[in-house]
Amino acid sequence: MRNSFRLGQVCATQGAIALSDNNPTLLRSLLRRHASGDWGELCDNDKRANDDAVLKAGRILSSYTLNGENIWIITEHDRSVTTILLPKEY
Repeated sequence: MRNSFRLGQVCATQGAIALSDNNPTLLRSLLRRHASGDWGELCDNDKRANDDAVLKAGRILSSYTLNGENIWIITEHDRSVTTILLPKEY
């Protein structure tokens, strides 16, 4: 487990909510993974960048597969907000 960090206000887009079949438990489980430093399906360079971002207050991006589609979780550099969204909503 990596260093934890503040999530700030947590938001989910309509697309992310629809992909989860309106099941907040699925989104919460991904959020827990993100907050614990499990960056999901990222390349090693992006995972290392996230590890550095935790220590140096940079933006953190995790990528997971949910119901066969890609879903992202992004925590802003200032830790004010974390957004769960689909890549096409970015």
